[in-house]
This record gives sequence, structure tokens and C-alpha cells, in this order.
Amino acid sequence: MRRDESMGTSAHTRISRRDFMGTTAATVCLAEGASTAAAGNEPQSLKRDLSAAVQMQFLRPGQLEKALRAFPAVYVPFGLIEWHGRHLPLGNDALKAHGILVKTAEQFGGVVYPPVYFHDGFPKESLVPVLTSLFERLKKTGVRVILGVSGHNVQGQIDMVNKALAPVVADGTVAGMGLWKVTLSGGPESGTDHAAKWETSNMMFFYPDLVDMSTLGDGPLAPNMKPPDGIGGQDPRKYASAEVGRRNVELASQAIGKKAKELLESLPQDQRAFKLPAIGPEHWWMI
Repeated sequence: MRRDESMGTSAHTRISRRDFMGTTAATVCLAEGASTAAAGNEPQSLKRDLSAAVQMQFLRPGQLEKALRAFPAVYVPFGLIEWHGRHLPLGNDALKAHGILVKTAEQFGGVVYPPVYFHDGFPKESLVPVLTSLFERLKKTGVRVILGVSGHNVQGQIDMVNKALAPVVADGTVAGMGLWKVTLSGGPESGTDHAAKWETSNMMFFYPDLVDMSTLGDGPLAPNMKPPDGIGGQDPRKYASAEVGRRNVELASQAIGKKAKELLESLPQDQRAFKLPAIGPEHWWMI
């Protein structure tokens, strides 16, 4: 992994991944006391379990049709297999994006496509058309909003998603965009890093059995994602917790859900409803 890959909190803001980690850590450190207190006052409403009722691969045809008639949005999580310290699973990025999107669909409606694993090192001339085909098939399934959400903090992946979406949304009958999981919620209580406070907290919330903090030992960690630790951000042994993860997920999922509603409302009135007569072999077969 190149540590000079560019990223940012929006498509118009690009800084190096290492600088982003440092900036985020500094901001969070200054707000640590206030944000922790605020999180402690929040009701424990968001649950860890990921509902099968909004995950497309688990739905029967009638369930998918009902969900899309209620809110015709599909969320597509993206990530890759990548080093995330010795204490976190390699699929961390897609796992956290998928989890956040399931929480989004639970609260706002719509359905979640299974996680898609790739990175911007894949040949763009080959992969972008494949992603366009996926988005076109989702469009033909009757959806009106497509959100491609990456858990990988690299601008190149978002660029590929948006490039693939461009021809799909060009006719104005579908709205969509690519974004990072915290693009819309970034702040003292919702952030990102690399295998440090935020990513470790997300996994502690969603998949505590996959986190093994003992592998980090008790000595100093190498800074700035350097070997042998490969961690960028605040020391997860000091700052990570399931509650920090819960609050991060809560804010991110709410922000993404609100954006999905905005995108649907941005379409012409006659383009906001589920488009297929039915999910059945007469009209639909597969994505």
C-alpha cells in the first residue's frame, strides 16, 4: 500500500492519507473530553446485530420488491483486503462500510448490496466498466438511488465509483454518488484513520470477536503507518472502544440515510418510485 495515496473528506478536498490521519487525530484529541461526555449521554439505541431484512443476498423476491417500493435506494459497500494492524481483520474496510450501510437501511429504508472488494490499483480501464454494469443492473432492478460507499480512505476508489456511476445517472432518472463512510458525518464523534482509534472502535462495535488487542503488545507503536505496526492515528489501546464505534456508526448511518432521501427528492416527481412491475421472472432475473 502506498502511504502517499491522496484522500479527503469530500470530492473537492484532497490531502495525503498520512496528513489526513494526523489532522484527524489532532482534531479528535482536542475534542476528546467533550465528545466522550456527549457520547456517554446518548441513548444506547443502535444495536450491533446486522439485520438480514435489509441485506439483498438474504431477501426473497417479494421482500426485495416490498423494500424497494417503500424506498427505492440501494447502498453498495466497497473495500479491499488490506493490512490493518495485527489486531484487526484484513477485510476491515468493506466490513465497516457494509455494517454502516446496514444500519442506514434499518433506519431509512432501502437495501444493501453485498460488499465489493477491489482497490484503485486494479486496472481502471477494466474495472470501471464492470462497476458501470453493476450500477446499470441495479437501475434495471427498479432502484432510483444508488450510493457507493467506500470504507477505504483513498480518493482513487471514490473516483472509480463516480466514473462508473456517471453514465448510469446521466439521463436523470436515477441519482447516485460515491463517498467515504464518514464524508457526511466527519467531526469529533465520527472519524476515520488506519487501524487506530476509529477503525478499531468500529470493529469492536460490529465484530468484537474479530479484534485481538493482545497482538499489539504494550510497547510504543510505530508512527505514521510505518512498520512493524502499520497503524495511523491515535493508539487504539488507549482510545478505542465499542461505544466510540457505536457513536461513529450512528452518525455516519444517519448522515448517509439523509443523503439518500435528498437524492431521491432531487429527481423529477415521476422518477421517484420503484420502476419494475414486479420482482419476478416476467420482468427481472438477476443483478
